[in-house]
Amino acid sequence: MSSQPTPPSTGTNLDPWYNTYADRAAGLSVSEVRALFAVASRPEVVSLAGGMPYVSALPQDLVVDAMNRVMVEQGPIALQYGSGQGVPKLREHILEVMALEGISGSVDDVIVTTGSQQALDLVTKLFINPGDVILAEAPSYVGAIGVFRSYQADVEHVLMDDDGLIPDALRDAIARVRRDGKTIKFLYTIPNFHNPAGVTLSAPRREEILHICRSEGILVLEDNPYGLLYFDGPPPAPLRSTEDEGVIYLGSFSKTLAPGFRIGWAIAPHAIREKLVLAAESAILCPSAFSQLVISEYLETADWKKQINTFRGVYEERKNTMIAALSEHLPDLSWTNPNGGFYVWVTLPDYLDSKQMLPRAVKELVAYTPGTAFYADGGGRNKIRLSFCYPTPEQIRLGIRRLTTVINGEIDLLETFNATGPLQTMRPERSFTAPPPNLG
Repeated sequence: MSSQPTPPSTGTNLDPWYNTYADRAAGLSVSEVRALFAVASRPEVVSLAGGMPYVSALPQDLVVDAMNRVMVEQGPIALQYGSGQGVPKLREHILEVMALEGISGSVDDVIVTTGSQQALDLVTKLFINPGDVILAEAPSYVGAIGVFRSYQADVEHVLMDDDGLIPDALRDAIARVRRDGKTIKFLYTIPNFHNPAGVTLSAPRREEILHICRSEGILVLEDNPYGLLYFDGPPPAPLRSTEDEGVIYLGSFSKTLAPGFRIGWAIAPHAIREKLVLAAESAILCPSAFSQLVISEYLETADWKKQINTFRGVYEERKNTMIAALSEHLPDLSWTNPNGGFYVWVTLPDYLDSKQMLPRAVKELVAYTPGTAFYADGGGRNKIRLSFCYPTPEQIRLGIRRLTTVINGEIDLLETFNATGPLQTMRPERSFTAPPPNLG
């Protein structure tokens, strides 16, 4: 029988190795979104929480055919180690995908990653020392906040409104951080159909924000998983399309094809790209050759543009259903009305706490994501993110009715126990700017 190592005596009853972890391990925490999946996956719960694509709209026979051809024609290659930068043929296809939004480049510019989440991790790993500052919208993607925390970055939120990131707020944030003697490493932004806010950065602001970052010597990390999933018309051109040297662009097949393949990509300035490849090889050796070849075969043989258009129709119908249900059942609240993507951002009365309200919601068999998940500083208490991408229109209507029961019940409870009388019911404008920004 092998002897067991003796853990240090400075640990805890729950974790005897507690005091031996690296300092950066303190930044690892459970994502509120991931924590919801176990509950939301129960069939009786209507999940308006996770941003899961509706993969059932993808013709499975086309994907199966692509898999079969890859195994028959390229099996030994598909099952082998590959390049740390990714399969060249897939990188050519990625250039075709990005060309739809006006981004050009060469095959050598593209780095294939294990989802764009890995690209986020690699960029942060390359640039962040403990205490460095990352500028990010308020609110911001929960997965990015988790990565930033894990590398001990300080996240400085920058206010948004219904036209996206506010340039003057960006200037103020830069001045404030530098006044405190801290180092800003990059601006992280989701300009198209923002997660979680659903808003899109306007074209004039894109130009202004690029000018600010260029003048201040600040790198931009542009995360664009939703850009092709527009409804009425495409969003303004990506930041990367007009700025090569100051922008790292992240893309993904998770939203326009399927997340199970775990294939994303980054396109970066030359020197950064070389370091990203080395960092990727250090982390995983290489992305999955099988997944890359299957996606490449699918893009080569299927009408993938038509399929993306099908997804647009599915998501637009579901968004419209959600907006109509909110208007019918919760007219006193305010929310965003996105022109693409997956999310509606809802503002509750100031006296409600979406995180504390969540157990009541689960009891009523509906799930959402509390706004606090999207702020590094604990903000967003009276915000909730609703995802319309996965549930059917019928489930969305049912989920909003259940959510109405939860919110009205919470208001009634607070009014009952409020010693000073009834709470003042707010009727905020459907705008980010009057009264004070919903995203602040």
